[in-house]
Amino acid sequence: MNEVFLDTETTGLSFNEGHRIVEIACIETKDLIATGKVFHRLINPERDVPDTAFQIHGFSQEFLSDKEKFNEIAEDFLKFVKGKKIIIHNAPFDLSFLNGELGKIKKDFIDKKYVIDSLDIARNKFPGSSNSLDALCKRFNIDLSKRTKHNALLDCELLRETYINLLDVKEPKLNLSSTNLNKNKKGYEDYFKNILRVSDHEIELHHEFLKKELKKNFY
Repeated sequence: MNEVFLDTETTGLSFNEGHRIVEIACIETKDLIATGKVFHRLINPERDVPDTAFQIHGFSQEFLSDKEKFNEIAEDFLKFVKGKKIIIHNAPFDLSFLNGELGKIKKDFIDKKYVIDSLDIARNKFPGSSNSLDALCKRFNIDLSKRTKHNALLDCELLRETYINLLDVKEPKLNLSSTNLNKNKKGYEDYFKNILRVSDHEIELHHEFLKKELKKNFY
């Protein structure tokens, strides 16, 4: 199961009070390594954008007025997240808006069994501390210099880096196990008779390559 890091921006704090989504972003990964597949939409909320919300994300009502409405992007969004583990920071907030919007147009809700709340993980790991995305980025020395405003796409990438640190993975590892290859193909079984040991220098070079690829894809 691939992962999706998801974030939204909204006009306010509660869907039940008439607020709407203005931005959705999703970054797909496999074993926490970016696949290059991204879903990102700016959305016409069909209502005004309060100044308090504008100060957070910088999207005005005028700017969003010619963007697609949620019902126009819902099908593509659901296809993108279908069958994937969805990682969200403070999941109840985003899910309340997403499922509110989906319910409004008679679409199936996002099933909570597929959702991981990174905020819950952070609270268990650092009880009593501030566990906002900003605070965690600072704790893990993740660069926040580009985050002048809240931006769902950038926040997804910051969340991915934060999540890796929360799990103590540090650097995603490629699974090169022969069990993942089709052994029925001619030559594969012979190929794996000898186990090749990778040197520390080669591992270091591989780590540097991964870091460069991640930066190239998202910065």
